[in-house]
Amino acid sequence: MIPGVGTAVNVATVLVGALLGRLLGNRLPVRTRDLVTDALGLVTLLIAATSALAVLDADLAAKVGDSAPMLIVLGSLLLGGILGSLLRLEDRVESLGRWLQRRLSATSDSVERQRFVEGFVVSSLIFCTGPLTILGSLNDGLGNGADQLFLKAALDGFAAIAFAASFGWGVAASALTVLVVQGSLTLLGLGLGDVLPEAELAAITATGGLLLVGVALRLLNIRQIPVADLLPALLVAPGLVWAVAQLA
Repeated sequence: MIPGVGTAVNVATVLVGALLGRLLGNRLPVRTRDLVTDALGLVTLLIAATSALAVLDADLAAKVGDSAPMLIVLGSLLLGGILGSLLRLEDRVESLGRWLQRRLSATSDSVERQRFVEGFVVSSLIFCTGPLTILGSLNDGLGNGADQLFLKAALDGFAAIAFAASFGWGVAASALTVLVVQGSLTLLGLGLGDVLPEAELAAITATGGLLLVGVALRLLNIRQIPVADLLPALLVAPGLVWAVAQLA
């Protein structure tokens, strides 16, 4: 199978889902759309919890010791958050959303613009921070098949319907983020000789699970955590695993 086909299918399902969501959303009352967003927030919490449990992975504990995994996840979030904050990633993602809104939408209404930006940011984070994004894209590039990305594409398509019903066309714009992030990871997979070791992958999965908790809190309007600023933690996590393993 040609590398990259999984990402292409994923982008298509997001666009189709967003279109269906917009067509359906215009027929739904605001209260119903808000309820859909709350339901997605709760499901995101469930997915986040299952991902975060990777901190208990046996391969990770065997490589760094039983007490280190929690500290690795904590260190990843702290170091990654500091780096992301200094780089102002959250501001840059929101600025990209506003720029896309001006190019793709004719409306100048501030409320509608905010919904577009929020839809773009939240959808981009949900579609691009899960373990299937990383592992699926790398495996696609390595020639191991795109089955994981096909599964992710189906999940993202249904999520895009619900998100677009609440947030509008900003969800469709997040297809650009999916293309860039997953496409880059697929190219990275093409350059790698093997997949990431299980311990490093478990650290990334656990850290990504906590990022999804932040996304869920945003969806539930509990706290607007700048999750984009924490994204570098996904890169810091495997590095910390390697460093701790060298010291053990």
